[in-house]
Amino acid sequence: MQEEIQIHLSVNGKTHDCKVSTRKSLADFLRQDLKLTGTHVGCEHGVCGACTVLVNHQTARSCLMLAVQADQCEITTVEGLTNEDHTLSVLQQAFKESHALQCGFCTPGMLTTLTELLSENLNPSEDQVREAITGNLCRCTGYQPIIKAGLLAAERLRALENPARALAPQSSQGQS
Repeated sequence: MQEEIQIHLSVNGKTHDCKVSTRKSLADFLRQDLKLTGTHVGCEHGVCGACTVLVNHQTARSCLMLAVQADQCEITTVEGLTNEDHTLSVLQQAFKESHALQCGFCTPGMLTTLTELLSENLNPSEDQVREAITGNLCRCTGYQPIIKAGLLAAERLRALENPARALAPQSSQGQS
């Protein structure tokens, strides 16, 4: 029998107190226990970036992190990037308009990765966007539309009064 530990964490602005197996990955916890299936599991070795989420506003590979390591953390998944009214965020809208997704498997990891970049730098160069997504593999787009979407989102975010809220609106709501 596997040992279970009680954890307390916030996921997309909603707090959770759960018992979780000490061996369960954060990716499996999000997908199986919380039913947040937007976080994709690809290589399960931290190489492809499909499972990337934000842990305390920094990107992390949820396939390599144990759920118990997320105790007392704030997690943002791709589901937490949408607006309160469930419309697309500025970054998601830029992805749509730039045709930055095809099969969509890499998209959650790309979105969370670019969310971190844009929260730190609202005026990235093309090279900085390219560098930010180097840890995320995409087999469909050739990356150029993804880079275009990142730059378009940055331009639109610079024009907003509260760009931080527009990047991860659900994680900043403090819901229970």
